[in-house]
Amino acid sequence: MDLFFSPYDYEFHNDPYPLYARLRAEAPVYRNDELDFWALSRYSDVTLAFRDFEAFSSTNGVMIEPSVWGPDAWKFVSFVAMDPPRHTRMRSLVSRAFTPRRVAALEPRIREIAGKYLDVALDRGSFDFMADIAARLPMDVISELIGVPEPERPEVRRLADQMLHREEGMRDVPPAAMEAGLALSEYYLTLLAARRRSPSEDLISALADPATLGASLTDEELLAVLFLLVGAGSETTTHLLGSAWYWAWRYPAQRTGAFDGNITGWIEETLRYDNPAQVVARTATKDLDLHGVQIPAGAKVLLLAGSANRDGLVFPDPDHYDLGRDTSKHISFGNGRHFCLGAALGRLEARVVLDQLARHVQPGYEIDPAGISRVHSVNVRGFAALPTSVKPR
Repeated sequence: MDLFFSPYDYEFHNDPYPLYARLRAEAPVYRNDELDFWALSRYSDVTLAFRDFEAFSSTNGVMIEPSVWGPDAWKFVSFVAMDPPRHTRMRSLVSRAFTPRRVAALEPRIREIAGKYLDVALDRGSFDFMADIAARLPMDVISELIGVPEPERPEVRRLADQMLHREEGMRDVPPAAMEAGLALSEYYLTLLAARRRSPSEDLISALADPATLGASLTDEELLAVLFLLVGAGSETTTHLLGSAWYWAWRYPAQRTGAFDGNITGWIEETLRYDNPAQVVARTATKDLDLHGVQIPAGAKVLLLAGSANRDGLVFPDPDHYDLGRDTSKHISFGNGRHFCLGAALGRLEARVVLDQLARHVQPGYEIDPAGISRVHSVNVRGFAALPTSVKPR
Protein backbone atom coordinates (compact mmCIF):
# COMPACT_ATOMS: atom_id res chain seq x y z
CA MET A 1 0.00 0.00 0.00
CA ASP A 2 1.26 3.47 -0.90
CA LEU A 3 2.45 5.57 2.01
CA PHE A 4 0.14 8.55 2.53
CA PHE A 5 0.01 10.96 5.46
CA SER A 6 -2.41 13.85 6.02
CA PRO A 7 -3.03 15.41 9.45
CA TYR A 8 -6.65 15.98 8.35
CA ASP A 9 -7.36 12.28 7.80
CA TYR A 10 -9.89 10.82 10.28
CA GLU A 11 -8.38 7.33 10.00
CA PHE A 12 -5.06 8.83 11.05
CA HIS A 13 -6.76 10.52 14.03
CA ASN A 14 -8.17 7.21 15.21
CA ASP A 15 -4.76 5.49 15.31
CA PRO A 16 -1.71 7.30 13.93
CA TYR A 17 0.91 4.93 15.30
CA PRO A 18 1.11 2.28 12.54
CA LEU A 19 1.52 5.10 10.02
CA TYR A 20 4.16 6.77 12.18
CA ALA A 21 6.13 3.51 12.22
CA ARG A 22 6.06 3.37 8.41
CA LEU A 23 7.11 7.01 8.14
CA ARG A 24 10.08 6.46 10.44
CA ALA A 25 11.15 3.36 8.49
CA GLU A 26 10.31 4.30 4.90
CA ALA A 27 10.14 8.10 4.66
CA PRO A 28 11.70 9.92 7.61
CA VAL A 29 11.51 13.06 5.47
CA TYR A 30 8.00 12.77 4.02
CA ARG A 31 6.51 15.01 1.32
CA ASN A 32 2.79 15.75 0.78
CA ASP A 33 2.50 17.59 -2.53
CA GLU A 34 -1.24 18.25 -2.29
CA LEU A 35 -1.05 20.00 1.09
CA ASP A 36 2.44 21.38 0.43
CA PHE A 37 4.26 20.24 3.55
CA TRP A 38 7.14 18.05 4.67
CA ALA A 39 7.09 15.89 7.80
CA LEU A 40 9.80 14.62 10.16
CA SER A 41 8.98 11.52 12.22
CA ARG A 42 12.19 10.26 13.87
CA TYR A 43 13.10 11.32 17.40
CA SER A 44 16.54 12.62 16.43
CA ASP A 45 15.15 14.82 13.65
CA VAL A 46 12.19 16.16 15.63
CA THR A 47 14.34 17.09 18.63
CA LEU A 48 16.90 18.73 16.35
CA ALA A 49 14.17 20.81 14.71
CA PHE A 50 12.73 21.84 18.09
CA ARG A 51 16.14 23.13 19.17
CA ASP A 52 17.32 24.74 15.92
CA PHE A 53 15.14 27.84 15.60
CA GLU A 54 17.55 29.33 13.06
CA ALA A 55 16.76 26.56 10.56
CA PHE A 56 13.22 25.72 11.72
CA SER A 57 11.38 28.98 12.37
CA SER A 58 8.16 29.41 14.37
CA THR A 59 7.23 32.81 12.94
CA ASN A 60 4.46 31.44 10.69
CA GLY A 61 2.91 29.58 13.60
CA VAL A 62 2.55 25.98 14.71
CA MET A 63 -0.70 25.08 12.89
CA ILE A 64 -0.98 24.75 9.10
CA GLU A 65 -4.63 25.77 8.83
CA PRO A 66 -4.62 28.74 6.41
CA SER A 67 -6.41 31.19 8.72
CA VAL A 68 -3.82 30.78 11.46
CA TRP A 69 -0.67 30.26 9.34
CA GLY A 70 1.54 33.19 8.38
CA PRO A 71 3.26 36.24 9.86
CA ASP A 72 0.22 37.10 12.02
CA ALA A 73 0.15 33.68 13.72
CA TRP A 74 1.47 35.24 16.95
CA LYS A 75 -1.93 36.91 17.40
CA PHE A 76 -3.39 33.45 18.11
CA VAL A 77 -0.57 31.78 20.08
CA SER A 78 1.66 34.63 21.25
CA PHE A 79 5.36 33.84 21.69
CA VAL A 80 4.83 30.24 20.49
CA ALA A 81 4.81 31.78 16.98
CA MET A 82 7.97 33.86 17.48
CA ASP A 83 11.73 33.36 17.17
CA PRO A 84 14.45 35.06 19.21
CA PRO A 85 14.94 37.86 20.02
CA ARG A 86 11.19 38.60 19.94
CA HIS A 87 10.34 35.22 21.47
CA THR A 88 12.92 35.72 24.22
CA ARG A 89 11.44 39.09 25.18
CA MET A 90 7.78 38.00 25.16
CA ARG A 91 8.33 34.70 26.97
CA SER A 92 10.47 36.45 29.56
CA LEU A 93 7.78 39.05 30.20
CA VAL A 94 4.99 36.49 30.52
CA SER A 95 7.19 34.35 32.80
CA ARG A 96 7.38 37.24 35.27
CA ALA A 97 3.62 36.99 35.76
CA PHE A 98 3.23 33.23 35.15
CA THR A 99 5.54 32.25 38.00
CA PRO A 100 6.08 28.82 39.60
CA ARG A 101 4.86 30.37 42.85
CA ARG A 102 1.59 31.45 41.21
CA VAL A 103 1.10 27.98 39.73
CA ALA A 104 1.87 26.19 43.01
CA ALA A 105 -0.56 28.45 44.87
CA LEU A 106 -3.36 27.13 42.65
CA GLU A 107 -3.19 23.59 44.03
CA PRO A 108 -5.80 24.03 46.81
CA ARG A 109 -8.28 25.52 44.32
CA ILE A 110 -7.53 22.80 41.77
CA ARG A 111 -8.36 20.24 44.46
CA GLU A 112 -11.62 22.04 45.23
CA ILE A 113 -12.65 22.26 41.58
CA ALA A 114 -11.70 18.64 40.93
CA GLY A 115 -13.52 17.48 44.07
CA LYS A 116 -16.69 19.28 42.99
CA TYR A 117 -16.83 17.54 39.61
CA LEU A 118 -15.71 14.17 40.95
CA ASP A 119 -18.32 14.19 43.72
CA VAL A 120 -21.12 14.70 41.20
CA ALA A 121 -19.75 12.03 38.86
CA LEU A 122 -19.21 9.46 41.61
CA ASP A 123 -22.69 10.02 43.02
CA ARG A 124 -24.12 9.13 39.62
CA GLY A 125 -21.83 6.16 39.09
CA SER A 126 -22.02 6.50 35.30
CA PHE A 127 -20.78 9.61 33.46
CA ASP A 128 -18.81 10.82 30.47
CA PHE A 129 -15.27 11.23 31.73
CA MET A 130 -14.51 13.83 29.06
CA ALA A 131 -17.61 16.03 29.28
CA ASP A 132 -18.08 15.79 33.05
CA ILE A 133 -14.47 15.97 34.30
CA ALA A 134 -11.62 16.21 31.78
CA ALA A 135 -13.07 19.02 29.65
CA ARG A 136 -14.33 21.07 32.58
CA LEU A 137 -11.52 21.21 35.08
CA PRO A 138 -8.61 22.55 32.95
CA MET A 139 -10.63 25.44 31.52
CA ASP A 140 -11.93 26.30 35.00
CA VAL A 141 -8.34 26.28 36.29
CA ILE A 142 -7.24 28.61 33.49
CA SER A 143 -10.17 30.88 34.33
CA GLU A 144 -9.16 30.77 38.01
CA LEU A 145 -5.61 31.69 37.04
CA ILE A 146 -6.66 34.50 34.72
CA GLY A 147 -9.27 35.89 37.09
CA VAL A 148 -12.57 35.08 35.36
CA PRO A 149 -15.39 35.39 37.94
CA GLU A 150 -16.90 32.01 38.77
CA PRO A 151 -20.44 32.74 37.45
CA GLU A 152 -18.97 33.67 34.05
CA ARG A 153 -16.81 30.55 33.64
CA PRO A 154 -19.39 28.27 31.96
CA GLU A 155 -19.86 30.78 29.12
CA VAL A 156 -16.10 31.26 28.76
CA ARG A 157 -15.73 27.46 28.62
CA ARG A 158 -18.47 27.23 25.97
CA LEU A 159 -16.78 29.88 23.80
CA ALA A 160 -13.38 28.22 24.21
CA ASP A 161 -14.82 24.83 23.22
CA GLN A 162 -16.45 26.36 20.16
CA MET A 163 -13.25 28.16 19.22
CA LEU A 164 -11.27 24.90 19.30
CA HIS A 165 -13.90 22.77 17.51
CA ARG A 166 -13.16 21.60 13.95
CA GLU A 167 -15.70 20.37 11.40
CA GLU A 168 -15.32 17.14 9.42
CA GLY A 169 -13.84 17.70 5.98
CA MET A 170 -12.74 21.28 6.66
CA ARG A 171 -9.10 22.26 6.21
CA ASP A 172 -9.38 25.62 7.88
CA VAL A 173 -10.81 27.20 11.00
CA PRO A 174 -14.64 27.06 10.68
CA PRO A 175 -16.69 30.30 10.82
CA ALA A 176 -18.32 29.30 14.13
CA ALA A 177 -14.88 28.97 15.71
CA MET A 178 -13.86 32.40 14.41
CA GLU A 179 -17.05 33.93 15.81
CA ALA A 180 -16.41 32.33 19.20
CA GLY A 181 -12.86 33.68 19.13
CA LEU A 182 -14.15 37.20 18.50
CA ALA A 183 -16.67 36.90 21.33
CA LEU A 184 -13.97 35.63 23.69
CA SER A 185 -11.71 38.52 22.62
CA GLU A 186 -14.42 41.02 23.52
CA TYR A 187 -14.94 39.34 26.88
CA TYR A 188 -11.23 39.33 27.75
CA LEU A 189 -10.83 42.98 26.68
CA THR A 190 -13.71 43.92 28.98
CA LEU A 191 -12.13 41.96 31.84
CA LEU A 192 -8.76 43.55 31.10
CA ALA A 193 -10.22 47.06 31.26
CA ALA A 194 -11.87 46.23 34.59
CA ARG A 195 -8.59 44.93 36.05
CA ARG A 196 -6.72 48.04 34.90
CA ARG A 197 -9.23 50.11 36.86
CA SER A 198 -9.20 47.79 39.86
CA PRO A 199 -6.29 45.27 39.90
CA SER A 200 -6.60 41.94 41.67
CA GLU A 201 -4.19 39.08 42.50
CA ASP A 202 -4.91 37.25 39.23
CA LEU A 203 -2.75 36.71 36.17
CA ILE A 204 -4.55 39.19 33.94
CA SER A 205 -3.86 41.96 36.46
CA ALA A 206 -0.18 40.97 36.58
CA LEU A 207 0.09 40.89 32.78
CA ALA A 208 -1.52 44.33 32.54
CA ASP A 209 0.79 45.84 35.16
CA PRO A 210 4.01 47.37 33.73
CA ALA A 211 5.51 47.35 37.23
CA THR A 212 5.17 43.55 37.39
CA LEU A 213 6.52 42.90 33.90
CA GLY A 214 9.00 45.74 33.65
CA ALA A 215 7.37 46.67 30.34
CA SER A 216 3.94 47.31 28.85
CA LEU A 217 2.07 44.84 26.65
CA THR A 218 -0.46 46.04 24.11
CA ASP A 219 -4.03 44.77 24.23
CA GLU A 220 -3.26 42.67 21.13
CA GLU A 221 -0.25 41.09 22.83
CA LEU A 222 -2.26 40.40 25.98
CA LEU A 223 -5.08 38.77 24.02
CA ALA A 224 -2.56 36.52 22.27
CA VAL A 225 -1.24 35.33 25.64
CA LEU A 226 -4.78 34.63 26.88
CA PHE A 227 -5.65 32.67 23.73
CA LEU A 228 -2.45 30.67 24.18
CA LEU A 229 -3.55 29.79 27.71
CA VAL A 230 -7.00 28.75 26.49
CA GLY A 231 -5.64 26.51 23.74
CA ALA A 232 -2.33 25.14 24.98
CA GLY A 233 -3.27 25.48 28.64
CA SER A 234 -6.64 23.79 28.69
CA GLU A 235 -7.12 21.59 25.63
CA THR A 236 -3.90 19.63 26.04
CA THR A 237 -4.53 18.95 29.75
CA THR A 238 -8.05 17.80 28.91
CA HIS A 239 -6.67 15.21 26.51
CA LEU A 240 -3.86 14.16 28.84
CA LEU A 241 -6.49 13.30 31.46
CA GLY A 242 -8.69 11.46 28.97
CA SER A 243 -5.83 9.43 27.55
CA ALA A 244 -4.53 8.52 31.01
CA TRP A 245 -7.99 7.27 31.98
CA TYR A 246 -8.43 5.33 28.73
CA TRP A 247 -5.02 3.63 28.59
CA ALA A 248 -5.10 2.60 32.24
CA TRP A 249 -8.42 0.93 31.45
CA ARG A 250 -6.92 -0.82 28.41
CA TYR A 251 -3.88 -2.04 30.40
CA PRO A 252 -5.19 -3.55 33.67
CA ALA A 253 -1.72 -4.47 34.98
CA GLN A 254 -0.58 -0.87 34.56
CA ARG A 255 -3.82 0.37 36.08
CA THR A 256 -3.00 -1.54 39.24
CA GLY A 257 0.27 0.35 39.55
CA ALA A 258 -1.47 3.66 38.91
CA PHE A 259 -4.12 3.03 41.55
CA ASP A 260 -1.44 1.88 43.98
CA GLY A 261 0.04 5.36 43.86
CA ASN A 262 2.30 5.61 40.82
CA ILE A 263 0.59 8.80 39.65
CA THR A 264 3.79 10.31 38.23
CA GLY A 265 4.43 7.22 36.12
CA TRP A 266 0.80 7.29 34.96
CA ILE A 267 1.13 10.90 33.80
CA GLU A 268 4.57 10.65 32.20
CA GLU A 269 3.98 7.39 30.36
CA THR A 270 0.67 8.71 29.01
CA LEU A 271 2.51 11.80 27.78
CA ARG A 272 5.07 9.56 26.09
CA TYR A 273 2.69 6.91 24.77
CA ASP A 274 -0.17 9.08 23.47
CA ASN A 275 0.72 12.75 23.88
CA PRO A 276 -1.95 15.39 23.24
CA ALA A 277 0.24 17.68 21.08
CA GLN A 278 1.05 15.31 18.23
CA VAL A 279 1.90 17.65 15.36
CA VAL A 280 3.74 20.98 15.46
CA ALA A 281 4.58 23.08 12.41
CA ARG A 282 7.74 25.00 11.54
CA THR A 283 9.05 26.90 8.51
CA ALA A 284 12.39 25.99 6.92
CA THR A 285 14.50 29.16 6.74
CA LYS A 286 17.03 27.67 4.29
CA ASP A 287 17.52 24.59 2.14
CA LEU A 288 17.90 21.62 4.49
CA ASP A 289 19.42 18.22 3.68
CA LEU A 290 18.15 15.32 5.79
CA HIS A 291 18.51 11.61 4.97
CA GLY A 292 19.44 12.43 1.37
CA VAL A 293 16.33 14.57 0.86
CA GLN A 294 16.37 18.35 0.40
CA ILE A 295 13.68 20.46 2.09
CA PRO A 296 13.60 23.84 0.31
CA ALA A 297 13.77 27.17 2.07
CA GLY A 298 10.31 28.49 2.92
CA ALA A 299 8.73 25.03 3.20
CA LYS A 300 6.20 24.03 5.85
CA VAL A 301 7.64 21.28 8.02
CA LEU A 302 5.53 19.20 10.41
CA LEU A 303 7.32 17.86 13.47
CA LEU A 304 5.59 14.63 14.48
CA ALA A 305 6.18 14.57 18.23
CA GLY A 306 3.71 11.72 18.60
CA SER A 307 5.89 9.60 16.32
CA ALA A 308 9.14 10.66 18.01
CA ASN A 309 7.81 9.45 21.36
CA ARG A 310 7.29 5.98 19.84
CA ASP A 311 10.76 5.77 18.28
CA GLY A 312 12.19 2.39 19.30
CA LEU A 313 15.76 3.70 19.12
CA VAL A 314 14.96 5.86 22.16
CA PHE A 315 12.14 4.00 23.92
CA PRO A 316 12.47 0.16 23.98
CA ASP A 317 9.24 -1.68 23.17
CA PRO A 318 7.66 1.71 22.37
CA ASP A 319 4.15 0.43 21.63
CA HIS A 320 3.77 -1.04 25.12
CA TYR A 321 2.19 1.14 27.81
CA ASP A 322 4.53 0.76 30.79
CA LEU A 323 4.30 3.02 33.84
CA GLY A 324 7.67 1.78 35.07
CA ARG A 325 9.74 2.83 32.05
CA ASP A 326 12.21 5.73 31.85
CA THR A 327 10.21 8.52 30.19
CA SER A 328 12.74 11.30 30.79
CA LYS A 329 13.41 11.77 27.07
CA HIS A 330 9.82 12.25 25.92
CA ILE A 331 9.19 15.51 24.07
CA SER A 332 5.49 15.94 24.70
CA PHE A 333 6.07 19.48 25.98
CA GLY A 334 8.45 20.32 23.17
CA ASN A 335 12.16 20.93 23.56
CA GLY A 336 14.60 23.81 23.61
CA ARG A 337 13.45 27.43 23.72
CA HIS A 338 9.83 26.50 23.06
CA PHE A 339 9.52 24.02 25.92
CA CYS A 340 5.96 24.49 27.18
CA LEU A 341 5.74 27.27 29.77
CA GLY A 342 2.62 25.63 31.22
CA ALA A 343 4.12 22.13 31.67
CA ALA A 344 4.20 22.44 35.47
CA LEU A 345 0.56 23.52 35.59
CA GLY A 346 -0.57 20.69 33.30
CA ARG A 347 1.28 18.14 35.38
CA LEU A 348 -0.14 19.60 38.60
CA GLU A 349 -3.72 19.40 37.32
CA ALA A 350 -3.24 15.84 36.11
CA ARG A 351 -1.68 14.79 39.40
CA VAL A 352 -4.52 16.27 41.46
CA VAL A 353 -7.29 14.69 39.34
CA LEU A 354 -5.71 11.27 38.91
CA ASP A 355 -4.70 11.07 42.56
CA GLN A 356 -8.27 11.83 43.67
CA LEU A 357 -9.63 9.25 41.26
CA ALA A 358 -7.20 6.60 42.50
CA ARG A 359 -8.18 7.34 46.09
CA HIS A 360 -11.95 7.37 45.61
CA VAL A 361 -12.68 4.95 42.74
CA GLN A 362 -12.23 1.18 42.65
CA PRO A 363 -9.63 0.16 40.04
CA GLY A 364 -12.09 -1.99 38.12
CA TYR A 365 -13.88 0.88 36.36
CA GLU A 366 -15.40 0.32 32.93
CA ILE A 367 -15.52 2.36 29.73
CA ASP A 368 -18.24 1.55 27.20
CA PRO A 369 -16.42 0.93 23.88
CA ALA A 370 -19.58 1.68 21.88
CA GLY A 371 -19.70 5.24 23.20
CA ILE A 372 -16.05 6.19 22.71
CA SER A 373 -15.38 8.97 20.23
CA ARG A 374 -12.32 11.03 19.35
CA VAL A 375 -11.73 14.68 18.62
CA HIS A 376 -10.60 15.49 15.10
CA SER A 377 -7.81 18.03 15.04
CA VAL A 378 -4.76 18.72 12.90
CA ASN A 379 -2.49 19.10 15.93
CA VAL A 380 -4.14 17.56 18.98
CA ARG A 381 -5.06 13.95 19.75
CA GLY A 382 -7.60 12.93 22.36
CA PHE A 383 -11.12 11.82 23.14
CA ALA A 384 -14.44 13.58 22.73
CA ALA A 385 -16.36 11.02 24.83
CA LEU A 386 -15.43 8.27 27.30
CA PRO A 387 -18.63 6.85 28.87
CA THR A 388 -17.51 5.50 32.22
CA SER A 389 -18.97 3.44 35.05
CA VAL A 390 -17.30 3.43 38.45
CA LYS A 391 -17.76 2.13 41.97
CA PRO A 392 -16.55 4.19 44.93
CA ARG A 393 -13.94 2.75 47.27
